[in-house]
Amino acid sequence: MTDAVDAVDCADAPVIDLNADLGEGFGRWQLTDDEALLSVVTSANVACGFHAGDPTTMRRVCELAAERGVVVGAQVSYRDLAGFGRRAMDVPPDELADEITYQIGALEVFARAAGTRVAYVKPHGALYNRCVHDAEQAGAVVAGVRAAGGALPVLGLPGSRLHEAARNAQLPVVAEAFADRAYTDQGTLVPRREPGAVVHDPDEVVKRAVGMARDRAVTSLGGRRIAVAARSLCLHGDTPGAAGLARRVRSELTAAGVRLRSFA
Repeated sequence: MTDAVDAVDCADAPVIDLNADLGEGFGRWQLTDDEALLSVVTSANVACGFHAGDPTTMRRVCELAAERGVVVGAQVSYRDLAGFGRRAMDVPPDELADEITYQIGALEVFARAAGTRVAYVKPHGALYNRCVHDAEQAGAVVAGVRAAGGALPVLGLPGSRLHEAARNAQLPVVAEAFADRAYTDQGTLVPRREPGAVVHDPDEVVKRAVGMARDRAVTSLGGRRIAVAARSLCLHGDTPGAAGLARRVRSELTAAGVRLRSFA
């Protein structure tokens, strides 16, 4: 499935957004090299306190993003600090919608104070994966986005229930791809608990990133060539050497004639 947003400006040369999960620390604990990554990416998915992040971290990342012209997005999650938002949870839809609204609102305060705004929403971890197939949870996320105000774009996997719910609610959708995650033959992400789910070889990550942006395709874990219709490419910030790898990806994309620009 190809989203309408994906086709924008792609007639002359490939255009891609580079996004990364940032602000994923808490108190004295820091996971991501936010300052280094903000010199590479065009969009920042900022943790809103439910899987990681705290007020000071949120403020700092928003300020740095505004200074560097990086678009700020709310990375919303299940309430799961202990599990980093990667544990499966069953949250009643009304409660989940409220929690999504709460997280967006919290980040919006810091974004506006920094002279910018929350420009899109992306679920994190277990919530992201759940919303690929679960219409009820996807609908709750979208309801939370709408309650936060404005028609914020929703960043997610093409063909997901999340994108379906967003379209039905007349919210813009943006298709995302992952250079460092393995894909199934059906075009979904291989669950992290399965062998080979994460691509660790930096050279392979760079190669896949260029292929996704320029050729709009990737080889699945099963060896099948599958189409990837993505306007944004995620660079995970919580992996060792993430900033250096992100710089390599950006450099190789530029060398391959890919234009880098946020979708928002």
